[in-house]
Amino acid sequence: MHRLIAFGEALVDMLSSRLGDTHEGPETFTPYAGGAPANVAVACARLGLPSQFLGMLGEDYFGDFLADELAAHGVDISGVRRTREARTALAFVSRDANGERTFDFYRPPAADLLYRLDHLPAGIFGESALLHLCSNSLTEPDIAETTLAMADMARRAGCLVSVDANLRHNLWASGEADIGLVTRLLDSADLLKLSSDELDYLRADHPEDDWLAQRLAAGTKAIVITDGPGEVRLKRLETETRVAPPRVQAVDTTAGGDAFIGGLLARLAERYHDDWHRDADLLEDALTFACRCGAHAVARPGAYSALPKRADVES
Repeated sequence: MHRLIAFGEALVDMLSSRLGDTHEGPETFTPYAGGAPANVAVACARLGLPSQFLGMLGEDYFGDFLADELAAHGVDISGVRRTREARTALAFVSRDANGERTFDFYRPPAADLLYRLDHLPAGIFGESALLHLCSNSLTEPDIAETTLAMADMARRAGCLVSVDANLRHNLWASGEADIGLVTRLLDSADLLKLSSDELDYLRADHPEDDWLAQRLAAGTKAIVITDGPGEVRLKRLETETRVAPPRVQAVDTTAGGDAFIGGLLARLAERYHDDWHRDADLLEDALTFACRCGAHAVARPGAYSALPKRADVES
């Protein structure tokens, strides 16, 4: 696996100047390039893994801003499409005293929801690659169909499919993520990442071990479960690996999970082989590296700008 392809939303995070209960002066919002799959594309590119982003941006100021930022960080944007039919999505982000975020999304309508299989570059999955997806491209029927079909195309082409659940309930019309639809996407993954909160939501009243076993039986080879600053668990058939992340003072957790999965994918790509999911040393090394990437990101504000370069996490 020698390159990453990330598909989904790129949007602008409008980050509040207020932190926790601090209310001195007027509240202002600073634009940062973001969107989970775009963050992962940038994370991998900054770590030295060739990276391509696929998605739709509006023909507007914020679309130009995102395209310029992606390219500036070394991401291939030749598969990005532009439209006048909808605007580029925005997310207004507030933070508490620990850097944890709440989001107010201006989506739908949004340009990223208009991407279709017809927009894919010819032969995009013709070479060995990692495809990374998130559940935010399932929130409307047409983009969900595109996402699930893309995952199937990539697996049939021999790509490794990575899925980060990355649940954002307020993006769904019902106010809650569709568990059945999200689970369909999860079961298309070779590598799956969930937070402990997401795991609890998706498994509903199923025992955790049974639910995880169902995902592994469906074909997922490794499941990574994060828990904020707590231990990271990696579940495989009859095996669990645990890694403790570094302790840091969190300033903004916006890019923490995306830095983590970007670091994990970049490290796996370096040492990839067909039995990667059975290689305990490789997986523990990749998890440790990913934890350092996530810790670096949460200690800094914003998304792209907070993502580490290799020297930041290897020193």
